[in-house]
Amino acid sequence: MTRWVKNLVIANMAVFFLTAFSGPVGSVLSAQMAFVPRPLAILTHPWTPITYMFVHAGFSHIFFNMLVLFFFGPRLEAKLGGSKFVRLYFISGLMGAALSMLFAIGPPIRIVGASGAVYGVLLAFAMLWPRDAIYIWGVVPIQARWLVGVMTAITVYNGFGGAQDGVAHFAHLGGFLGGYLYMRHLERNAPHRKFKDRMYADAKRKPGMDGRDAERWGRIQLDGLHEVNRDEVERLQTKIKEVGVASLALDERAFLNRFTRQ
Repeated sequence: MTRWVKNLVIANMAVFFLTAFSGPVGSVLSAQMAFVPRPLAILTHPWTPITYMFVHAGFSHIFFNMLVLFFFGPRLEAKLGGSKFVRLYFISGLMGAALSMLFAIGPPIRIVGASGAVYGVLLAFAMLWPRDAIYIWGVVPIQARWLVGVMTAITVYNGFGGAQDGVAHFAHLGGFLGGYLYMRHLERNAPHRKFKDRMYADAKRKPGMDGRDAERWGRIQLDGLHEVNRDEVERLQTKIKEVGVASLALDERAFLNRFTRQ
C-alpha cells in the first residue's frame, strides 16, 4: 500500500475497534463522531463532517469500504501524489455530508462511514482509467466507467426514490460529485498542459498496451547504464511492480523508452 492509503486504513480500523469493542464508551464515542444532517447538530458538533468518515456500523461496512480503498487507492495516490489524493478523499467525504444535509428529510439520523470518500476515489479512478476491467465478485468483468455509471444511477434512484434501506445514498452521491469536481479542479488549474496530459494520458491508451510496455521495460539491461540512470530505472521498475504501469507519468515513460531503443 502507498503511504496515505495505509494511514487511512489504519485510522479507520483503529476507530472501528475502539467503537465496536469498548462497550458503552465505544457507543458514546460513535455517537459523538457520527454526522447528523441537521444545522443544530452541526453547530453543537462541528467536527462530525470529518469524523463520521472514520466510524462504521459493522464489520461488513468497514470491510467493503477498506477493500475498495485498498484496491483503487494506491494506484490513484501514485498517480496524483499524496497531498492531492488526501484532498480528494476528504473533499469527497465532505461533499457526501453536504448532500446528506441538503436532501435531509424525515427524522434526524446518524450517518457514518467512509463510503462518500471511497466513492470519490472510485470516481477518480474511473476518470483516469475508464476502460480498466473491474471484476464483480471476482468473476464478472465490467469497465470502470460503466461500473461508476451504474452505481451512480442506482444511488440517484434510491436517494430520490426514498429507499428506506438504512443506506446513506446521498452521502454516496456526494462522494461521486466531490471526486468529480476535485478532478476537474485539478485539470482547470493545472499550471501547464503537461500536467493535464500526464493525468489523463492513460484514459486514451488502448487495452493491453500497459502489459506490453511493462514487459519491454522489464528487459532493460542495467549493467551497461550509468549509476544515476540505473538507480532511476530500478526505481521505476519497482514502482511498476508495486502499483502498476498506469502510475507512471509521461516523462517517466519517456525515460524508460530511451533505454529500450538502444
